[in-house]
Amino acid sequence: MPSKALDQNEWALILGGSSGFGLATAHKLSEEGLNVCVVHRDRRGAMSRIEPEFDAIRARGVSLVTYNEDALKPEKRVELLDALSAELGAEGRVRVLLHSIAFGNLKLIAPEEPAASQARDRLAERLSIDAEHLGAAVDELFEDDVDGLMGIATPPAYNASHFLEEEDMARTVHAMGTSLLAWTQELHARGLFGADARVFGLTSEGNTVAWKGYAAVAAAKVALESVSRSIAVEMAHFGIRSNIIQAGVTDTPALRLIPGSAYLKAQARARNPFGRLTTPRDVANVIYLLSLPEAAWVNGDVIRVDGGEHVSGLSR
Repeated sequence: MPSKALDQNEWALILGGSSGFGLATAHKLSEEGLNVCVVHRDRRGAMSRIEPEFDAIRARGVSLVTYNEDALKPEKRVELLDALSAELGAEGRVRVLLHSIAFGNLKLIAPEEPAASQARDRLAERLSIDAEHLGAAVDELFEDDVDGLMGIATPPAYNASHFLEEEDMARTVHAMGTSLLAWTQELHARGLFGADARVFGLTSEGNTVAWKGYAAVAAAKVALESVSRSIAVEMAHFGIRSNIIQAGVTDTPALRLIPGSAYLKAQARARNPFGRLTTPRDVANVIYLLSLPEAAWVNGDVIRVDGGEHVSGLSR
């Protein structure tokens, strides 16, 4: 970041920074001169994709340290912060903490009602063509973002025998929600935060809208927002600001794991005033802006970054 705005000894700590919002934020903040620490959890086979991204960050002349470890294990958190503290040295401080961990359970809470739509079969009959052949063509085009076919594409498939259990819910709420607090508390206890630190988490429209299979993640997002508000109030006197970014529907690896993600993308493009999805870079840009000294009075908020998607009644 520009020397007049932020100190060269300041760092961003990104939990879940090897793809999606986390990686985009690592790129943006490093472009602006901030040093970056990325904690991620990826298999060895994924590193051929990830390492070039990390190399691009290093090429900007900033410091980058990465740890391929489980950020959700308390003992690992201690080890990681020991290592980060050594990297920061006596002068280094964490200005930005971004919680971008995507580890949630995507099960239904109960069996689905049988699908009743006959639109595709009736269309095939009217056109005198094979319904199976029509269905295959429709699904292929719909997956290629031909959104107008949403009404006759094959509905999302959910597991019909395994449903959300108490342990699934608890693990998801911890991973994607309350784990933010433990990292924030530990960073503060070690004196690693800067005098004007910013804490960020990521939520979605699922915090108020029920999407099938999203119950556990939705609960985690609401917990994350609540934790952030508490940080904003109870840690403000330490110079810590905490905010949550509510991104519009974004084509990330996490979104693609949600059954029916093609439908979510199609609906978002239909609603969005700009007719496109939110991108990770859109979100990273706002995180950067909120990390600047001029944004110091933004605290305890949920900030929508979606191009107006949430207020739009459009349905192209």
